[in-house]
Amino acid sequence: MKSRGKRIFIISNRLPITVKRKKDRLEFSLSVGGLASGLTSIFKKENCIWIGWPGLAVKTDAEKKQITDELKKLRMIPVFLSNQEIKKGYEGFCNITIWPLFHYFLQYTDFKNDLWEVYKQVNQKYFRQLESIITEDDIIWVHDYHLMLLPGIIREKMSKISIGYFLHIPFPSYELYRTLPWREEILRGLLGADLIGFHTYDYARHFLSAVNHLLDISYISNQIVFEQRVLKVDSFPLGIDYNMYADGAQNPNVAKLLQKHRSKLESCKIILSVDRLDYSKGIVNRLKAFSSFLEKYPQYKEQVSLFLIVVPSRIKVPQYQKIKQEIDREVGSINGQYNTISWIPVHYFYRSFNFNNLAAFYQLADIALVTPLRDGMNLVAKEYLASRQNMPGVLILSELAGAAIELNEALVVNPNNINDIVLNIKAALDMPAEEQRERLVSLQKKLERYTNHNWAEDFFERLGEVKKLQETMEASTIDRVTIRKIFDHYQSAKKRLFFLDYDGTLVNFSKDPQKVAPDDQLLKLITDLSMQNTVVIVSGRDKDTLEKWLGSLDKINLIAEHGAWFKDTNSTWQLIESMSNEWKREIQPVLDFYVRRTPGSFIEEKDYSLVWHYRKTVAELGNIRARELVQTLRNMASTLKLQVLEGNMIVEVKNYGINKGRAVSVWVNRINPDFIMAIGDDRTDEDIFTELNDRYTIKVGIGTTAAKYRVKTPEEVRNLLKTLVQEDSDKTSS
Repeated sequence: MKSRGKRIFIISNRLPITVKRKKDRLEFSLSVGGLASGLTSIFKKENCIWIGWPGLAVKTDAEKKQITDELKKLRMIPVFLSNQEIKKGYEGFCNITIWPLFHYFLQYTDFKNDLWEVYKQVNQKYFRQLESIITEDDIIWVHDYHLMLLPGIIREKMSKISIGYFLHIPFPSYELYRTLPWREEILRGLLGADLIGFHTYDYARHFLSAVNHLLDISYISNQIVFEQRVLKVDSFPLGIDYNMYADGAQNPNVAKLLQKHRSKLESCKIILSVDRLDYSKGIVNRLKAFSSFLEKYPQYKEQVSLFLIVVPSRIKVPQYQKIKQEIDREVGSINGQYNTISWIPVHYFYRSFNFNNLAAFYQLADIALVTPLRDGMNLVAKEYLASRQNMPGVLILSELAGAAIELNEALVVNPNNINDIVLNIKAALDMPAEEQRERLVSLQKKLERYTNHNWAEDFFERLGEVKKLQETMEASTIDRVTIRKIFDHYQSAKKRLFFLDYDGTLVNFSKDPQKVAPDDQLLKLITDLSMQNTVVIVSGRDKDTLEKWLGSLDKINLIAEHGAWFKDTNSTWQLIESMSNEWKREIQPVLDFYVRRTPGSFIEEKDYSLVWHYRKTVAELGNIRARELVQTLRNMASTLKLQVLEGNMIVEVKNYGINKGRAVSVWVNRINPDFIMAIGDDRTDEDIFTELNDRYTIKVGIGTTAAKYRVKTPEEVRNLLKTLVQEDSDKTSS
């Protein structure tokens, strides 16, 4: 990570320090595992500051000052939440709206507007804590579902600042996410980041799909352009502190606990389950599977025990109380049916354990049973594997845990298929020790290679790459110095020539191409510009549309169909050369076929070209069909002497050799100007930029280009042209 000289701000719901009130004093305790462990390598840097909630609602200003002063020594800044913000923001919107929805438990999801309002309020409070501290030169890393609006809030105030965001839970499929009433606001909040990270590619893909469907924003690979800023979406599977768990066996305190447990179990095999109390963890299904296993394979009675560790969580939430009751009932049923004087089938622990105890359990267990119904990653699986140094062991892992993508040598099961779990418990118990070791060694190599430290460093490296990409694209943006240079040249020039694209340059795009006719302000602008300059509108549109929209303007010259037709102020429409359109008979059926296969797409017919539009289609389908169509057309184009162009949500077929670059060269040779400005936005305009490489060529929007300069939007194009018109007006009046 190359961030010397820049401060790093980690922002999360909770600080890695928990503050508790014990009688009349405050007690500070260090959090272990999870996010706190994952960010150790970043936070140990002296230029890193952590901002978050300290874990309690303060009662007095004196208490607030004490907490602030203590945390300042640790490079932490607290965000103090009121009881209502904790209840409605954290316990409410976060845990009864986002958590169940993102884990595919729609039946537990509550959509309440008052909770949403408090969630927004909390995100704003975090920003207020940041606002007076951060600068554009800082690096911000926002974490998890509690703060999904924060990147957008920061970006609105600081356009250049580096912002990373990481979601530690699944991002659901579009079909589920779309049920959220505030879906667009959350997406826009997340898109304030420069790099958005998820544990798996599937979660990233779901996010991209939601952005595309709900905000109508296309993406290429994992790259999005939002508000004229490029950002990236990627997967970064969170690792663990591998050495800490691998070295656990050498810890004398762990060894003592392990010996104590083993002395009481004799030769009994141990299956270990460790989870926080949550309906997403599949604990009840796990118990049902163990009960079914004992029933189906009675020979394993008194030979196998399940150690069930359930860490208390959200005990005031009704759904969690219900899950706890179901777990208690299942444990009681199994133990009541199968236990003997010398054997307990399920050893049930409803509490948390410190590292030493947990490490002892990991080394005690022959099998780890990790079968969540849905889990962002699941680090228990990884911790168990790292703990099994020089000893066999088998991991049974849910295919719906993010970790399953990495840990494919585990026994992967469907957590909803009880029989599948039963069969894999049997397979794990019967697996030869040599096979267990082979699987373990392979899995451990993966975990050792990509630890929690690698995860954090990797994310920061990628964030830096995105910022460099943005800087590259911003490097040629027209600034005040460039504008002054252009104005000076403009004022001194005697013959001035403007080439202006239409769609995406003078007007914004629309899903309906016919709904972007020039407004009165645009008509006046180009008319004023043409008073003392030669103005040529260079468009891919058909000549009839350009004639209808702009033909009445006396001094405007027009080029249609990318250069096939042209019309100057003293003539009618003319072809640039003699052409045939007989080829349409072969190409039209191909385009018709793709229209039938792609709902929302349509064909636009021009005199000497055919255009397949897919702006109205579902973007993923449209992109797939466009790639297929381009490949098909290119195979046909070579024999028919045609050219296939890919534009903004279009695929166009036209006669070979016709392009905007060739068309503008005719005007340049005719006028021989001493000032040329050409402005365009898509691939078809690159021919102009290449032709005029030593002139004022301007790309609208981001992306690779042959243009010398760029602006962000059609609004900026209009403002630039207005300023030039004003220059003429001022010069005339003086």
